[in-house]
Amino acid sequence: MDAYATLEEDRLDYIRKNQKNLRSEVYKGIYYAISKGDNDANNVGQRVILPSSYTGSARYMLNNYQDAMAICRQYGNPDLFITFTCNVKWPEIVREFNAKPGYKPEDRPDIVSRLFKIKLDDMINYIKSGEPFGKSKQILSFLPNYQTKL
Repeated sequence: MDAYATLEEDRLDYIRKNQKNLRSEVYKGIYYAISKGDNDANNVGQRVILPSSYTGSARYMLNNYQDAMAICRQYGNPDLFITFTCNVKWPEIVREFNAKPGYKPEDRPDIVSRLFKIKLDDMINYIKSGEPFGKSKQILSFLPNYQTKL
């Protein structure tokens, strides 16, 4: 978890130090502050704008939403909404951690994430095969990056 926090800190530090390169100066800071209801003039001009490339930022979420809505316009509303979650009692995960005494799934999120991705890809390929639901026009998937314990 420390490595993840260090990476996030580095990414945010880069964004904070490169606001001019990220074209955040085109935003009207005072208008933005007034529209948000800020009465403290000390905060005006001190905001850091997170770009849409920063996973989890408001702009990132808005872009994902707009992409999903464009797909709905093109192909119609979705017929299914499937949630796929990880289970630490999957045989593959249990087998992997039985082979490594002293480790728990929360100690090695890289292994759990890799197994989750493999199972997710298998499920998507199964759906694409047309066997369970028939031929699909489009498949849209979203993987939130939750940094939580299993």
